[in-house]
Amino acid sequence: MFKGNFIENLPKIYGFYTGGFVVFIILMAILEQIGVGADTIGILFVIFTVAIYAGIGWLSRTMQVSAYYVAGREVPPVFNGMATAADWMSGASFVALAGGIYFGGHGYLAFVVGWTGGYVLVNSLLAPYLRKFGCYTVPDFIGTRYGGNWARLVAVIILVVTSFTYVTAQINATGTIAARALHIPFEVGVWFGLLGILLCSMLGGMRAVTWTQVAQYIVLIVAYLTPVIWMSNKQGFGIIPHFTYGEAVARISELEPLLAVGAAAIEKAPSAGIKILTSLHNGPEDSVLYNWKFVTLALCMMAGTASLPHILMRYFTTPTVRSARRSVSWSLFFIFLLYFTAPALATLTKLQLFDPNLATAVIGKSIEHVQNLEWIKQWTSVGMLAVTDGNKDGILQINEFFMRPDIVVLATPEIAGLPYVISGLVAAGGMAAAMSTADGLLLAIANALSHDLYYKIIDPKADTARRLIVARVLLIVIGALGAIVASFQLTGILGAVAWAFCFACSGLFFPLVLGVWWKRATTAGALAGMILGFGAGSIYLWWTYTTGEMWFGLDHLRFGIIGMPVSLVAMVVVSLMTPAPDEEVQQMVDNTRDPSGATILEASH
Repeated sequence: MFKGNFIENLPKIYGFYTGGFVVFIILMAILEQIGVGADTIGILFVIFTVAIYAGIGWLSRTMQVSAYYVAGREVPPVFNGMATAADWMSGASFVALAGGIYFGGHGYLAFVVGWTGGYVLVNSLLAPYLRKFGCYTVPDFIGTRYGGNWARLVAVIILVVTSFTYVTAQINATGTIAARALHIPFEVGVWFGLLGILLCSMLGGMRAVTWTQVAQYIVLIVAYLTPVIWMSNKQGFGIIPHFTYGEAVARISELEPLLAVGAAAIEKAPSAGIKILTSLHNGPEDSVLYNWKFVTLALCMMAGTASLPHILMRYFTTPTVRSARRSVSWSLFFIFLLYFTAPALATLTKLQLFDPNLATAVIGKSIEHVQNLEWIKQWTSVGMLAVTDGNKDGILQINEFFMRPDIVVLATPEIAGLPYVISGLVAAGGMAAAMSTADGLLLAIANALSHDLYYKIIDPKADTARRLIVARVLLIVIGALGAIVASFQLTGILGAVAWAFCFACSGLFFPLVLGVWWKRATTAGALAGMILGFGAGSIYLWWTYTTGEMWFGLDHLRFGIIGMPVSLVAMVVVSLMTPAPDEEVQQMVDNTRDPSGATILEASH
């Protein structure tokens, strides 16, 4: 059946995997029809898929440094594109993005524009050249390009802060899913999610994470598209809603004035973690300010995308420079499939709750009826939804229905009255999305600390076994810290992700880009750019988050707009004030931009 090596058989292997997953879905549907409870089906979905990922991680275990850090640089572009898409489409993309659009309207499309547009920057400015350079990690590139351990150390610090902020959002997502599927408290659910994440990444490193992420992408995209297509067809918009849901937007616009939707009601929410069901347009706002907010958020997300260490690390795994560029193109295609669907999902789900002509509508129905709906009871029981009777008239008003944005996607199949097997599928997809990104993030942190800090700075003579033990211990420690922080729910999933992107672009964007494209950039300049840019952005975040005050309408989600210009100016000015890099470094930069020839640092590893 299988001839040749593992790489040559990848299409067949993942074809069989996809077929097996479809058979499992059909089996769950049959169990639902014969009376197996919804809770059992949800548990089976989550446990089965996590077990599959853990199995791939076990089969991919390795004691080779090259395989642990860069998967042997053998991943074909299509499969690297799928792995990158899974690495990228985190709990924020799968779980929280549609919820953000649902509550905040089209302004939240700035995330989609920024995250997708960021890959244009990755493809044109960085990915092929980092692959040509031949390093294992982003701090490895910074340390080698600029020379000296100080630049490497500062890059490690920024990487750890960025990736740790991001990973807490993913563990938050796994905790949300586990809490609902397994009927456990959120604070316990984060530890269940962490266990699955560590099983996937700890033994096999980048090789295990790569092949697991390909499997996770298949699950998450099937899980995301299925309920949207089903719900759209059920509402009469056809099986491809992406081009037809404009009618649903128009219908919602008609209903909103009748339902007295208003953003001011958010202040009445019974919990900081639960938001009121709000309009697509949160009231009148100065158009210039609105456009400024949209553009600055999109810009932060774009530059952050091009600076994220766990994404850039993926392109070190391709066999050639050309493959790295092709991988980016495939990544964009696979990411597009989900992002093009998110606005349709948010709109159709809102219509399910608003439109009195649909049997699933809850607004305007009796409080008693709504509170007795099974999906309402289930999500209320885990503290993520609340129904109140504020005006004591017994009828549910729009301002008496409270829901966490992070559960919109997860609750959509139940809201739409779809078979519970679809809910289990969505939970499995959300878990796959969060776990895949968390795997990459934890690995990026552990690899940076074990390779760039421990091996390159502390103990350059450490043997392979010791280096890999250090990396695996760090995975466990960092993961546990992430679970602890996530359990506090300091901010929503999208908020934590926006912070991570701003940290990355404040400290790393210009040192990376100028490291490839400006031979005159010096070590002192890079240090100034990283330290001052990251410091300025972080101080602004702390100031605006604690005081609520802002400069130029830049809130805590956009602090990268403060950090990036500081980084650029500091780097250019200090570089011009210090002696130019020696001829060897400048020649190395020239060679980095030449797509032909051997990888520059291959022999050094």
